[in-house]
Amino acid sequence: MLERQEELGYTWSVDFDEAADRLYGMVPGEFTSARDALAKEAKAAGDAALAKRIKALRKPTAVAWAVNRTARERSQELGRLLGLGRRLRDAWRAQDADALAEAGRERTPLIARVVRSVREEAEAAGHPLASTADLEIEQTLDAAVVDEDAAEQVRLGRLTRPLSYSGFTPAPVVRPAPEPAARAKPTPKAEPEAERRAGDEERRERERRDTERREAERRRRIENLENALAEAEQAVQEAERGRADWEAERAEAVLEQERRAAKVETITAKLVKAKDKLNAAEHRLEVARREETNAERAVRSARRRAEQARATLDEARSADE
Repeated sequence: MLERQEELGYTWSVDFDEAADRLYGMVPGEFTSARDALAKEAKAAGDAALAKRIKALRKPTAVAWAVNRTARERSQELGRLLGLGRRLRDAWRAQDADALAEAGRERTPLIARVVRSVREEAEAAGHPLASTADLEIEQTLDAAVVDEDAAEQVRLGRLTRPLSYSGFTPAPVVRPAPEPAARAKPTPKAEPEAERRAGDEERRERERRDTERREAERRRRIENLENALAEAEQAVQEAERGRADWEAERAEAVLEQERRAAKVETITAKLVKAKDKLNAAEHRLEVARREETNAERAVRSARRRAEQARATLDEARSADE
């Protein structure tokens, strides 16, 4: 927890989890400016480490933001899906075919309901998702169902991009079925013209659907690649801004260091002069003490000579009388 007493008289406080929750609850357009402001406040409050952690938080994609919002606004509904995931994983570990079958039956309709909820939350916030977003939402929710770490990420509501799961997916345990009794092959009959035409029509319909499906997958793939490129370019811009911030910080630090060094140099020069003056004063004191000692000796010698002269004079005067 970080606290700072402001000039206006109130205390500003925040910790990393609170900052992350606040940021990932915002719409994507507000994320970057809010994150930079929080990082700046943390730095101003004297916690550079916290400022660096906040600055490193990445802006979520539209789908990731919508799933994060659903985790906050519809936690109960999402909790049912995550609970189903726990049941599915437990059933797979126990190889419980009945429990796996039951969870499998619930899985698809429940994911579909949560996908709709994610869309509804995005629309309610005024940021409806693209028509192709369902696939990324489904992949994210499916990852949360089969993978415990992914479930925790979804529950926290701090995703930066959609999730996907490429590992082994729990599936119902298949019990061997008895071999069917041999049946006599029916005698081939000539295919009626109407049936042949219906078969051709069905085949053409299948081919049309396959073509549409492949085209839709191709468009989704292109859109995903475009989104990935946009995210990468945005990450570059944010990294550039971060570098610019630290370059400015370094420039300020250089100026501060130069100013302090100049001040130390000035003080050092004054100290050298002061030491020279001190040495001169000490030398003067030493000379004065020595000369004072010599002068005291001269005074005593002169006094002795004066006393001797006075005694000699007194003797001479006495002799004349």
